[in-house]
Amino acid sequence: MMSITDPGTSEYFAKAMEEIHSQHLKALGKITDMTTELSQTHKQFIKSAQDTCIKKCKDDEMLFDTIESFKKDLEQKGKLLKDKRLVISEVMSEIEQKDMKKEEIIHKIEKLKEEQAKRRDVIDAQNKANKKRLKNLQKARYMFQEHLGLEIRAIMGKAEVSRGEKLQFIFRNINRADLTSTYIVTMGINAEGAYQVVSSDPALDCLPDLEKRLQETNNLAAFLANIRKEFVSLARH
Repeated sequence: MMSITDPGTSEYFAKAMEEIHSQHLKALGKITDMTTELSQTHKQFIKSAQDTCIKKCKDDEMLFDTIESFKKDLEQKGKLLKDKRLVISEVMSEIEQKDMKKEEIIHKIEKLKEEQAKRRDVIDAQNKANKKRLKNLQKARYMFQEHLGLEIRAIMGKAEVSRGEKLQFIFRNINRADLTSTYIVTMGINAEGAYQVVSSDPALDCLPDLEKRLQETNNLAAFLANIRKEFVSLARH
């Protein structure tokens, strides 16, 4: 057995310790290198992660800004659309009102046409009636002029109630004491186309009743005959 005091043994032990120490140093160097490498890798990973997060944050901010811009644009377009709908509604309401006014105007025009047609019918009827009355007047004029001394004169009424052309029927041969004395009744035609007695000279109390009967019958000859009878009766008293 070797003794620790043996110089060979001591040298051997020293070499062995150096070798072990050298191996430990190599192992420690490898560990240090690995640690440094891992540290660099970790730093690179952290930096990459930070860069990724920063980029993601910026992208998110841009996305949020874009969303806000879209929201504002959408709100603005919504307001414009609302305003356009309001304008369209007002235009449609105005068009409907104009259509209603158009219908009212058309209705009024049709009504006026109907009224004009009725007026024409009334005027035509009055003209026919006036022609018939004129014919009766001519017959009555001939009969009374030839047999009873009647004179007919056309005059223009000046009073408000008797404006327009009137006829005066002048009777003679009424008063036996004075056959030339005149008895007069003045007549015309009113707005409705009916006979209208304006006055008589001398005045006759029964004149309104005779006028009413004339308007009911349109018999002018009978009316003039009754007027003559009333004048004759008045002259006798």
